[in-house]
Order: sequence, then C-alpha cells, then structure tokens
Amino acid sequence: MRLEELAGRYPRLYHMAEADTWPSIRDNGLLSTSAVLDHLEVYGTQREQYEARHRPTKTTISGAGLGPIILRDQKPMKPDRLSRALGAATTPEQWYRLLNEKVYFWVAEERLHNLLCAREYSDLEHDVLIIDTASLLMAHAERVWLCHMNSGTTFPYPTKRGPDAFKRIADYPTRKSGAPVKAVVEFVVDYSVPDIADHVVEVRRMKSREVLRQLDLR
Repeated sequence: MRLEELAGRYPRLYHMAEADTWPSIRDNGLLSTSAVLDHLEVYGTQREQYEARHRPTKTTISGAGLGPIILRDQKPMKPDRLSRALGAATTPEQWYRLLNEKVYFWVAEERLHNLLCAREYSDLEHDVLIIDTASLLMAHAERVWLCHMNSGTTFPYPTKRGPDAFKRIADYPTRKSGAPVKAVVEFVVDYSVPDIADHVVEVRRMKSREVLRQLDLR
C-alpha cells in the first residue's frame, strides 16, 4: 500500500488510554509494554510475567521517574483460546511478546467506540487520543505495521493468526485500484512513539461513547 493511499483512507488514528494519563503520554510518549519495562529496568522473572504471560487484570507499575503506568489487561487473550487461534507455529508466549513490543491504534472510530463500550470499560472514563495519520507517517512510516484484524482478542471466536498478520505498509496487499484487499483494522508502531504529542490533534475524556470534555493538548 502506498503511504498516500493509507493516509487518505484512514486520515485519523485513535488510541484509548486510561483516564488522567494524557499528561504522562504527552511528556514521555506512547510506550509499548516492552518500552515501559526497559525504561523501568524491569528484568528477570518480574519482566516475564508482564511481557510473556497472560495479564488477566490491568497492572500498575512505576519507578525511575516514570509512572504510574497502567499495563492494560489481556482478558480477551486467554492462553487456551490463543493456542487454538495460533496453531502449532507460534506459542502464546511468543504472541504475548510480539504484541507487547508494539503500540496500537485503531484506524476506524467505530472500533474505538466498540472498545469503549465493552463490558469491562463502559463504566470507566478514558483519555482518547486522536492522531493525524499523515503526520505520524512522515515521522515513523518505516516502523509501522498494518493488521487486518484485532490482534488482541480471541472473541467471539479464536480467529486464526500468526506473526504474518502484521505487514509493513509497502507489503500490505492491495487491489489494482490501490484499495486494500482486506480493510486495515490496526495501525501498529514498533516499540514506542516518543513524539506522539507532535501528531495528536485532539484529546477527549470519554465514557462509553460520550465525550465528557476536551483536554488541553499542551
């Protein structure tokens, strides 16, 4: 897929963060789980439980002047269901590691709303970042992956998946018209987006689908 086609079809990206975390994200960037653990110098067994194991509940960690940072739960990725989705080529541990190395954005606002309205989140407030796709691509295109599915859930059924679900922009299959063969679902960036504040055009405090207020960008 060409960069122009990607930005034209999906001009905005959406990221759902915990309430009151925008100031930390603005100052420190959007960090993957692996980036957080590197920054906090978390290693050994403790790191394994965050990076290579299923997180049934969200976890708060802090230290080294960073935090508290909330690692989101992975309720929709229980190991038994994930094993059925992955097959023999990839283990759940490998999949958890792969996903924890990346930062995720929705390309469709409806996907964001579905997550905000999910049973686990509908009663909670969140800081929702809205990002200019073209701006982010100018800075980080070489580190972007595209995925045709929600890689972090096995519901309502464990759809088959593997590492090749993530494709670099140039390798994402398109038709002769330039349109993607399969609609993009996730826009993914390796490791972190340290300059995310440069690409955010709006931050909303939301509860379910309701916009409670706009947050200051600076």
